[in-house]
Amino acid sequence: MKIAIIGYSGSGKSTLARKLSDFYNVPILHLDTVEFLPNWGNRNLEEKLQIVGDFLKTNSSWVIDGNYGKLHYWERMEQADTIVILRFGRFQSLCRVFNRYRKYKGVSRPDMAVGCNEKLDFDFVKWILWGGRSKSLRLRYEEVISRYPNKVFQIENQKELDRFISNLLH
Repeated sequence: MKIAIIGYSGSGKSTLARKLSDFYNVPILHLDTVEFLPNWGNRNLEEKLQIVGDFLKTNSSWVIDGNYGKLHYWERMEQADTIVILRFGRFQSLCRVFNRYRKYKGVSRPDMAVGCNEKLDFDFVKWILWGGRSKSLRLRYEEVISRYPNKVFQIENQKELDRFISNLLH
């Protein structure tokens, strides 16, 4: 079982990944933990590619969450048995991020690199509402849907997500 979870910031990728990893008892890779170093530093591209490449090579089953188009993106999509695209609306995502911030304020959440304490600032809000919803990202999602129509699930709200989880787990 290989599951790739992509989608907009704040849509629940990491939470869904944890649930599926626990249910299927498979390794999980949160790409945010690959991207970021403590205190929101960025890892160099070669090291990130090595980490993701090694994970793909050494695990016959997995759940990977995150977009990160340079990190073996199409290899992940090709290998995945199931691709989940979380496309929650802007304000749904912002509300989810606000709730996450209230829960983890001042500490690193489990799916983030150590030392990357949860924060909510203007730049991040701008990213959730606009920057992380670029035309190129939308076109990439459309290409995923076009290439892999039989293994893609698009989810646009909490009701659809709850139904998806229920169907998978039961």
